[in-house]
Amino acid sequence: MQIMVLNKADNAMLSLTLRQLEYAVAIERAGSVTGAAAAVHLSQPALSNALATLERHLGQPLFLRRAGGPMVATSFGRFWLAEAESALAALGRLSRAQIRAEPLRLAVFEDLAPLHLPALLSALEPAAGPPALRPLILGFEALSDALENGQADLALTWELGLSRRILTRVLARLRPQAVLAPDHPLAARPGLCLADLADQPLVLTDQGLSVQHMRGLFTAAGLVASVAHRVASAELMRGYAARGFGVGLAYTHPAAPLAPDGAPLCLRPLTDAGSVALVLAWRQGEALPLTTLQIDAIARHFDP
Repeated sequence: MQIMVLNKADNAMLSLTLRQLEYAVAIERAGSVTGAAAAVHLSQPALSNALATLERHLGQPLFLRRAGGPMVATSFGRFWLAEAESALAALGRLSRAQIRAEPLRLAVFEDLAPLHLPALLSALEPAAGPPALRPLILGFEALSDALENGQADLALTWELGLSRRILTRVLARLRPQAVLAPDHPLAARPGLCLADLADQPLVLTDQGLSVQHMRGLFTAAGLVASVAHRVASAELMRGYAARGFGVGLAYTHPAAPLAPDGAPLCLRPLTDAGSVALVLAWRQGEALPLTTLQIDAIARHFDP
């Protein structure tokens, strides 16, 4: 392995080998060429020649030679050897893939974040330590772009709108639910089908892919969705539904069946609408940047 270093004395770029760094540090630790030669499994003459070659490259000695006494670093040598030890330690970490300059950038689909992100961060904290997480709350298109452009390392999202260059790991498969006011006539049924909602005014979140996907459920069943309101967020959709402005549709829902303003809601599963995968997503060609323990902690959070 070649390492390029700058000799401040003559401002020239010199090529040093990793072995030369290791040999010089071994001599400092052993205090003699004889002891260092044994430690690095090299003959004494070969190690002496390697040290001489290194000192010629550097243009000054690293050690004072004293007959009968230990080899002591020169003033230059003390500085240089400290830098060499730091470089060797850094190279060791690199070879074991232990360096990450930034926290792991976790993109989370915006409707999932309020309901799941705090609990996930809490679950991940004791589940095997690093890497630290920096959440990014994004919509479908922005999330997909962030993964592809390297602005996010990992994403928690629905398996919608992701390119073939994105890899996924399924955490759960969830059915869509109808979101209703408690006094809505359909709220009395334990489950609903798409035909039950075809003549209902629907309230959908206006998030591009989300609207397309919900409309597509009806189209695939030979039905036409009647969208009365397109609102900016899942919270607003639940508020509209709770106040009787229509029937909401969502894959995510709060643990307590309440709108953000406290109005009660009823949630009813759609039995014939299939399911959508909730996934961890990352770029093709890269390793999934979480430990097995961390992945298991996330998956347990979404266990039905």
